[in-house]
Amino acid sequence: MRVAVFDLDGTITRHDTLWPYLRGWVRRRPRTGFWPSVVAAVSRYPCDRDRGLLKSRLIRIAMGGAAATDVESWTHAYVAALGEAELCPGALAAIERHRGAGDRLVLLSASVDLYVPAIGRRLGFDETICTEVAWRDGLLDGALVSENRRAEEKRRCVESLRARLAGARFAAYGNARSDFAHLQAVDEPVLVNARAALRREAERLGIPSAEWRT
Repeated sequence: MRVAVFDLDGTITRHDTLWPYLRGWVRRRPRTGFWPSVVAAVSRYPCDRDRGLLKSRLIRIAMGGAAATDVESWTHAYVAALGEAELCPGALAAIERHRGAGDRLVLLSASVDLYVPAIGRRLGFDETICTEVAWRDGLLDGALVSENRRAEEKRRCVESLRARLAGARFAAYGNARSDFAHLQAVDEPVLVNARAALRREAERLGIPSAEWRT
């Protein structure tokens, strides 16, 4: 068996997905004080340097208290609208190559389970692992109920997959320095869509690079 693990933001998509998802929700359901609250949340980040906490704060500001049916409806519209402007053609081609070879496709993302599993289903992934958020009585709370699936946490996810799928050969794709942690834990790592300086760092670690945005 061969397993192909794909990051999402910046790897399959050209940019971050969480902020467009939240902004699109607020455009359809305006919230009083949204922008001042966002500015306040972002301004707190340099103090605690906690990406997971910032993620949770932004979700709560934009969507806290939303009903599950409304979130599901927005997720369907958001994922269906992802097109050439958002998706990297090289990523789609790589997904198809792995699928054609009979490989198991895993989407591993720090983005949240409000929409990442839906993207995984649209693109035909066999499994999705992403950051999980809390619900209370059918309403979105927004607190994280899993670790933020980033950096060393991604490595732990890959190691768990390797333990579960013993004997499989693993390939993985990521685009950021934080992805080096899990890229170094696989047999066939590739850094994609990276700046020249980051490509040089990857080369020193024995990680080849590719460009998927064109």
